[in-house]
Amino acid sequence: MRIAVMGAGGVGGYFGGRLAQAGNDVVFIARGRHLDALRSKGLALKSPTGDATLKVTAVDDPAAAGPVEVVLFAVKLWDTEAAAERLQPLLAKGGVVIPFQNGVESVARISAVLGAERVLGGAAYIAARIGEPGQIVQTGSMARLRFGAIQPSQHTAAQAFHAACVGAGIDAERVDDIVRVLWEKFVLLVAVSGTTTVARSRIGVVRADPDLRWLLEAAMRETWQVGRKLGVTLADDLVAATLKMVDGLPAEMTSSMHGDLDAGGRLEAPWLAGAVARMALAQGLQTPANRAIYAALKPFIDGRR
Repeated sequence: MRIAVMGAGGVGGYFGGRLAQAGNDVVFIARGRHLDALRSKGLALKSPTGDATLKVTAVDDPAAAGPVEVVLFAVKLWDTEAAAERLQPLLAKGGVVIPFQNGVESVARISAVLGAERVLGGAAYIAARIGEPGQIVQTGSMARLRFGAIQPSQHTAAQAFHAACVGAGIDAERVDDIVRVLWEKFVLLVAVSGTTTVARSRIGVVRADPDLRWLLEAAMRETWQVGRKLGVTLADDLVAATLKMVDGLPAEMTSSMHGDLDAGGRLEAPWLAGAVARMALAQGLQTPANRAIYAALKPFIDGRR
């Protein structure tokens, strides 16, 4: 399968690397020192499931990649529209985009640029980051993709990408209700990213402290309430089940947003806790926990100045 990876960081770099390792024709779209390293040294994967060093094709201009069947879209949320606008040459022969980003608004945001028929839904479950230019480091053993069609015309593309993932040994699931799946992840992500970042602490600290655990659960419950209000079929016991899952995570795990804050980088808070507060207001709901998390992070959203 011919695949482009737009955003070759932890998510795009890892899964794109595994797809390339299995023989798929993968082109990575990157920039800066990471692009230079991919071109000169290749892509190095450091993972509990097996290390690899791969010779890869990497470009900075999507037009140089040529048309592909699938774009694995994994840029940071603030780059979504700008990155989507650059994808037209990649889709010239009918390719599709599968965003594997945080949040629940990516499908709508990319569809506004490229057209809804081009955009499927996707969720990635992995803790991975750029260790150094050209190197992706995975922590923990989870590396899973869930994705699915939004429109009936997209089923063939979803099936083909699923086959490529399975052939690459990736834990991949093609789901019928991808909107529900995205919101289930959102309930977890908003709470974990918000609390670990506000507390500047790993999840073990957050879940062990009574006050931080209260904030964690409150952020989950508010997100669940907003999703239900919007008509998403979230289970009655989703918050309890998600808390149980968090209790089983390694204590040293933290969120990428916490890492971004420590590094002085930009934050995705406007599309996480901020999005919950924004959507709740539009639905006449109150979300004080998420509103407080967002307020506390607002001074740092644009990174270190």
